Order: sequence, then structure tokens, then C-alpha cells
Amino acid sequence: MEDFVPIFAIFAVFGTITAIIVGPTYLKSKERRDMQATVRAAIDKGQPLPPEVIDALSTEATKNIPSRSRDIRRGVIWLAIGIGMAAFSLVNGGSWGGDGWDVNAGDGLLGLACIPTTIGLAFIVLSFFNKNKD
Repeated sequence: MEDFVPIFAIFAVFGTITAIIVGPTYLKSKERRDMQATVRAAIDKGQPLPPEVIDALSTEATKNIPSRSRDIRRGVIWLAIGIGMAAFSLVNGGSWGGDGWDVNAGDGLLGLACIPTTIGLAFIVLSFFNKNKD
């Protein structure tokens, strides 16, 4: 029985992460399928669609179109995450005097901070090429 505790812990951690990601996606797709079935049944019976339903369907379709302000916002957030990781890496490993800052220059967290920083810069650059303002 004691051998199953680590295995259960691993499954619990990864199962929770999977449930957090897959659960809302599944529920949203189920809601979308139910809405399409309702609209299809109304059209088959010849009933007119209310303007609210048409507005809801068109808003759902245009919600995920990238815009300039959304790209800038995402870029600034990713850039701030990268700068925060780099600052944490420097402050956490370095001392306040002497050669402490030089010792931490090759830290792995500082290298990992380049990834969100680069993503943020890419979103900011993409915002200049995006024609959709909002």
C-alpha cells in the first residue's frame, strides 16, 4: 500500500492540471454544440431567429480575432513576466555587494527568463503589423 502513495500523488497532480485545462474546454464545446442544435432545430421548423441569438453567435465568432490593443496587452504582460523572472534570478542568487552579481549571471532561471521576454517582444512587434484596431 505504501508503494501506491507516490504513484497516486503523481496522478493527482497531473490529473488536477489536466482537469483544469480540459474541463472548461469540454464544457464550452458542449455548450456550443447545444446552441447549434437549438438553432438548427429552430431553422428546420421555420421559426425566425431572435436578434439576440444572432448577436450572440456573431460575437462568439469575432471574439477571438486578434487586435492591435490585445497584442500590445499580451506583449506587455509577457515582457513583465520575463523581466520579473530575470530580476528574481538576479536578486535571489546575488549579494548586495562585491562580486555577488557576477556569480549569478549564468543562472538557469535567467536563461529561462528569455523565453517570456521574447514572446512579449514578438507580440509587441506583431501589434505594429496588425490592422485590426478593435
